[in-house]
Amino acid sequence: MPRAKIALIGAGMIGGTLAHLAALKHLGDVVLFDVIDGLPQGKALDLLEAGPIEGYDVLIQGTGSYQDIVGADVCIVTAGVPRKPGMSRDDLLGTNAKIIRAVAAGIRQHAPSAFVIVLTNPLDAMVTLLKRETSFPKARVVGMAGVLDSSRYRTFIAQELKVSVTSVAAMVLGGHGDDMVPVRSACTVGGVPVSRLLPGAKLDAIEARTRQAGGEIVGLLKTGSAFYSPAAAAIQMADAYLNDRKAVLPCAAYLEGEYGLRDLYLGVPVQIGAGGVERVVEMELTPAERDALFQSAGHVRELVEAMDRVLKG
Repeated sequence: MPRAKIALIGAGMIGGTLAHLAALKHLGDVVLFDVIDGLPQGKALDLLEAGPIEGYDVLIQGTGSYQDIVGADVCIVTAGVPRKPGMSRDDLLGTNAKIIRAVAAGIRQHAPSAFVIVLTNPLDAMVTLLKRETSFPKARVVGMAGVLDSSRYRTFIAQELKVSVTSVAAMVLGGHGDDMVPVRSACTVGGVPVSRLLPGAKLDAIEARTRQAGGEIVGLLKTGSAFYSPAAAAIQMADAYLNDRKAVLPCAAYLEGEYGLRDLYLGVPVQIGAGGVERVVEMELTPAERDALFQSAGHVRELVEAMDRVLKG
């Protein structure tokens, strides 16, 4: 059977890591696209030459032409300017919106049947724009946010309790920003509610760190933003689609009444399988968590409105 084709739009640090992970996991052949001549070609050749050592036989191609993504089953979009110290995700709005418009045109023309995963920040606005510009159905355009944010929450809980990260189950919902919503009521360690294992003040501190986790990495790197963990998160989503895993993952999905919200992308648990985003899973929230989710949704709406003003200007 022919291998799946994965198009990675953006060959920066995340794009290169995505290509490596896709090859290691034998997810399919990879096309690495970037407008910087030589960058995708060089990374693709480097990864190809690692194949005999790592034992993967997938094809990896670097290109500067959207024509080479023809027939892609999955497109993962990382194109855009990364954050620098002192910047919020929202500060990238104008520059990255123009980039995403061009990306959407390329995908719409050359990969009209692809399942699209967006990573570019500010995430909630960029995935909204890409869906709008491609006119793809909501099941085939999703944003990567909650998988990463939940992984960070799980990491910090596991560190504090000195347990395996695999023992911690957690969900982070809402927008991919400073008002994201770690759902404490659904966080468990080996099936035990985390609130029985850690005091409230400690959990408050961990959740605050989760909201600022991306900025913490930006501050340490100084010349870029996180790339290993975002790439791993997007690959988990791509794997769920390509292998029809029916995995329930927190992602930025288009809502049409779920959670009492409508006509916006927001981080919620969704089932991803061969049909793309096959359904939104509505989990029980405490009144405070639901209020926080609505507050986060309000910020997403404001962000999209700001993007529209920038694009019109």
